[in-house]
Amino acid sequence: MIIQIILIIAAYLIGSLSTAIITCKLLGLPDPRTQGSGNPGATNVLRSGGKKAAIITLTGDLLKGLIPVLIAQAFGLSGLALALVALAAFLGHLFPAYHGFKGGKGVATGLGVLLGLHWAVGVAALVTWLLAAGISRISSMGALVAATLTPIWIAIILGDFWLTMTGCIMMILLYWRHWSNIQRILAGTEPKIGQK
Repeated sequence: MIIQIILIIAAYLIGSLSTAIITCKLLGLPDPRTQGSGNPGATNVLRSGGKKAAIITLTGDLLKGLIPVLIAQAFGLSGLALALVALAAFLGHLFPAYHGFKGGKGVATGLGVLLGLHWAVGVAALVTWLLAAGISRISSMGALVAATLTPIWIAIILGDFWLTMTGCIMMILLYWRHWSNIQRILAGTEPKIGQK
């Protein structure tokens, strides 16, 4: 039980590391929270800092979801305990302890979590995102469709109740963090991929 609690807390603290803020600081770029959408994520970093900074941010955000889950599995966690570690890493990104609990939208970190749970779940979510984004030409639409289908992929591939519930919670939180995007999609004003 003590190891499980330590891993859950560690997952949250790892998830709380803002790759966007750290990357921009190290590269001498403006704080992403003061640029563009104000979101400390790879997409906003791409707009304000370029491809290199965006790739580093994306990779870091993915790894901070992936690594805690892999560590938890290495310690033999499964079911509810594993689900709590996965959720803690995701929540750390959304509500980072080091940055006033104001974090990113969670897409890359969520993908890292899914890849950690099972590579097939992560690939299914990624392919869903690519297809939906490719058809709609709207990145946020791809994220929303992938989030919607993620619990289904978890249920089919892993068949675990607690992990499926975690997928549902992540889906709801992604909807919430993308609420402004949803409003723009409905209004027909959400930028297409490649547009500023």
